[in-house]
Amino acid sequence: MPAVSTPDPLHLLREPRQAAALLNPERARLLGALVEPASAAGLARRLGLPRQRINYHLRELEKEGLVTLVEERRVGNCMERVVRASARSYLISPEVLGAVAADPSRIADRFSVSYLVALCARAIRELASLRDGADRAGKRLATLSLEAEIGFASAERRSAFGEELAECVARLVAKYHSDGAPGARRFRLFAGVHPIVPDPDARHESH
Repeated sequence: MPAVSTPDPLHLLREPRQAAALLNPERARLLGALVEPASAAGLARRLGLPRQRINYHLRELEKEGLVTLVEERRVGNCMERVVRASARSYLISPEVLGAVAADPSRIADRFSVSYLVALCARAIRELASLRDGADRAGKRLATLSLEAEIGFASAERRSAFGEELAECVARLVAKYHSDGAPGARRFRLFAGVHPIVPDPDARHESH
């Protein structure tokens, strides 16, 4: 029996073949059902799909590392393979798109939605590469995440917040930035503000 590891909280896909395997609707549905280990026969009963089709999709997903083998067990004269999704969630890195991937350097308007999206895309692309390198080296990647929800009474207040935040960040960068120190390592910081997408379930419950 193979050693079974805990599913990754998030699997970042960096190869076009992995993305193609995931974007098939039936395969995405199978991955959603494989949070817990299951066999092709069990999935066929649960999802109402032909077992042969499920077997084919599972082979393709396993080939791309999106599902992992948990165990093989004998059922009658057959060996049944039990598999599980390799992660709880999946995200396709923008680098899969190659030269047409979002790039903030190609967007002039730094106050546009497109520029913020491109910044996020670059962060995902760089983090995917950095995490792969850290995993290969057996090291933990140094990151920092901050998140907050703010209710602005007016556009003027939102603008004032942005100006004050920019001043604060500039002051901190000037205080802590050091290029010349031995062993100094460069980090990237970016901040974005956007409206919160309303949760339809929460809105429904409030009525």
